[in-house]
Amino acid sequence: MRITLATFQSLDGVVQAPGTPLEDTSDGFEHGGWQFPYADEDLGTYSSKWFAEADGFLLGRRTYEIFANYWPTVTDENNLIAARLNALPKYVVSATLNSVEWHNTTLITSAVLEKIAELKARPGRELQIHGSGVLARSLLDHGLIDELRLWTYPVVLGTGKRLLEPGRAATALRLVESKATSSGCVLSVYQPAGRPTYGDFTKGTATP
Repeated sequence: MRITLATFQSLDGVVQAPGTPLEDTSDGFEHGGWQFPYADEDLGTYSSKWFAEADGFLLGRRTYEIFANYWPTVTDENNLIAARLNALPKYVVSATLNSVEWHNTTLITSAVLEKIAELKARPGRELQIHGSGVLARSLLDHGLIDELRLWTYPVVLGTGKRLLEPGRAATALRLVESKATSSGCVLSVYQPAGRPTYGDFTKGTATP
């Protein structure tokens, strides 16, 4: 399976608490729910398109708890996102959870990279990560993510957790799709392209 990551971020890269004011107030974050004013039809269209490709989900603890508290309550059989999340296998990476109650959920507490590599090697379409910033950063650094789907919104928050914080492994990316939505969000789809290359404008030369 391919491992894909979808995340919402502000223009200055903040991914913390896009959905609701109380989603994640850690470190005194006061901007929860910042994505809501920019929700538009494109968000629903692309989200449904991608969820239809999922054969499983890979989640960090905080995202799992947010999802598990909401999506099982959505019983509309025409809601594709709810149907996929509630039915398909879910794998939760956590060092603090002792059990998981959401239907078809498996808890991963040790040998995380090895177990995720084993999941990735299974046949199927996509093992999707949504949010789950801590987990996503680790998998990016270890080259385990095949595609990044970044929703960048026209708002600067100034504080908050970021996906691409300092200290990430140096990685080149290839842009495979880009679209501006009606609300001013820019959707960018990237695939890893190996190590970065460098050059010198004063000499007109490139170096590996």
